[in-house]
Amino acid sequence: MSAAPQGTGRQRDPERTRADILDEATAEFAERGFAGARVDEIAARTRTTKRMLYYYFGSKQGLYLAVLERAYIGIRALEQNLEVAELNPARAVRAVAELTFDHHETHPEFIRLVAIENIHHAEHLRSSPELSGLSGTAVDVLDGILRRGRDAGLFRADVDALDVHMLISAFCVFRLSNRHTFAALFERDLLDPGRREHYRRMVGDLVVEYLTAHVGRS
Repeated sequence: MSAAPQGTGRQRDPERTRADILDEATAEFAERGFAGARVDEIAARTRTTKRMLYYYFGSKQGLYLAVLERAYIGIRALEQNLEVAELNPARAVRAVAELTFDHHETHPEFIRLVAIENIHHAEHLRSSPELSGLSGTAVDVLDGILRRGRDAGLFRADVDALDVHMLISAFCVFRLSNRHTFAALFERDLLDPGRREHYRRMVGDLVVEYLTAHVGRS
């Protein structure tokens, strides 16, 4: 790699500079999408230069991919660190649903980035060697919980971890991504603080009830 561009003063703390750039780039890409985001604007917000951004990330596409990677790595790390081994299977799967609910609510930019990348048919995501290795970790925790639940005779056997991951994600993503259209059509704000615990409990109930439906019935 060539020497870092001179004259910014922040070059003495490259990790901080890189993190600041990713913070501002996340906001810019989430707000304007890949095509509409401006590298000049990101540079201005971080009080650096376009040349410095390209030094760290190579290109606009490289910066966008780094933003996506950090967003996905963040939620995967939370899932992997969730302590559920000592919980009964029903409480454990509810804990995964609640973690996803909490993460998505506090990271609305993640939901926007996912929506934007789907518009692009995941072409950037597919090019990331970093993220290809994370696909398994998305369901590892759930797989262990489901195995314990089936062995105990509590959970149905015709559902896999990816099914449950999809079910949880569908609820939690919809709540954020469709908030405004839902409010316009039904005059209900899905992020109304007064209904937060209701929805948080609801996603857990949905998953647990689905997993335990018909178990032990002839």
